[in-house]
Amino acid sequence: MKILVAGATGNTGTRLMNELVAQGHDTVALVRESSDTSKLPVQAELRSGDLADLQDGVCDGCDVVIFAAGSGGDTSAEMTDKIDRDGAIDLVDQAAKACVSRFVMLSTVGAENPDPDTDMGHYLQAKHDADEHLKNSGLTYAIVRPVALTDDAGDGDMVFGDDVDTKAKAARGDVAKALADAAISAEWAGKTLLMQSA
Repeated sequence: MKILVAGATGNTGTRLMNELVAQGHDTVALVRESSDTSKLPVQAELRSGDLADLQDGVCDGCDVVIFAAGSGGDTSAEMTDKIDRDGAIDLVDQAAKACVSRFVMLSTVGAENPDPDTDMGHYLQAKHDADEHLKNSGLTYAIVRPVALTDDAGDGDMVFGDDVDTKAKAARGDVAKALADAAISAEWAGKTLLMQSA
């Protein structure tokens, strides 16, 4: 399967790219000119694209698209909107035009019902808006909402759905495995699930 990853050079995205290659998929990394691609698998195809200003055709030829990007925790509200909301929405629209078979969104705990009066309120609203756009896009989708992330590799032991403790942690390695599974598993189709490392 040919799988495009937005956010491929990030902490979670790099792990995801390696996981997909290990599973035998053809991978496409959506990268900006300034991206450090040195940690990507050598097999990965590099495709130029900037989520702040996506050109037409970035999803062409791909079976699945995974949004694993993010503006980062220290960016302005404007940049959060530009990447986490508008960039994600643009990529969903591009994926729909390219008739991909599935779109996987890396979201976050709290995006289901954002509280605007919290420190994370603006970010959660941006993620919520992107998730809702995906749900209404007509694409087959999966939305993964991990709890607080750590940089650990994880051991593949994960909890999903209603059994998740929202105060728990999710290892980035486990999140990468969950995203890879969501890209291909029939069990993920049309699902929005919380996740944590067990």
